[in-house]
Amino acid sequence: MRILLVEDDPRIGCSVQAALVAAGHSVLRATDGNQAWFAGDTEAIDAAVLDLGLPGMDGLTILRRWRAAGRAFPILILTARGAWAERVEGIDAGADDYLPKPFEMPELLARLRAVIRRSAGRAVATIAIGPVVLDPRRMEVTVSGKPVTLSPLEYRCLDYLMHHAGRVVPTVELMEHLYDHDHDRETNAVEALMGRLRRRLGIGLIETRRGFGYVIPEAARQLP
Repeated sequence: MRILLVEDDPRIGCSVQAALVAAGHSVLRATDGNQAWFAGDTEAIDAAVLDLGLPGMDGLTILRRWRAAGRAFPILILTARGAWAERVEGIDAGADDYLPKPFEMPELLARLRAVIRRSAGRAVATIAIGPVVLDPRRMEVTVSGKPVTLSPLEYRCLDYLMHHAGRVVPTVELMEHLYDHDHDRETNAVEALMGRLRRRLGIGLIETRRGFGYVIPEAARQLP
């Protein structure tokens, strides 16, 4: 998943970014309000971790502007522990959850998984399609009960496609969610990635729609 992290405190920001990357996410970082608003309004992201106390534009204003513009990605807000009024305002403005500072990193990751899961309409933590089961908490994948070893990039690719099963994901969209801005994005790199991922899974889970992108079709749920 591609996460927008909005945090102006360098120490907290670096720690959260490292934890998100270790959890298999791609991270887009913003350190002030104006930068954050623009990134959330123009970039393809799957969720945001949003600090409310920001220079330039405060987090509540950013949140309201995103929602008013129709940006529906899940948002986890970070607040000062005693700022209960801000937490209420944040939830009312469209945030999906909040986490008071200081916080433990495992709780942040768990809450982020939960808001992403709820936004996708899933009640359980794991995603199962046919014999393939992906566990975002443990970052593990099994096929017919047997563990499959994936690289971080292969895992992120499978994670994104499984979260969007039944929808054709354009190649450009997939690249935006898998690679950083400074990465040399080429469609043949995605084709090579798909080839490796399919070999590791060993089943026909992912289909190519020439000229459109890639899809895990609904029929894949019936795979033995």
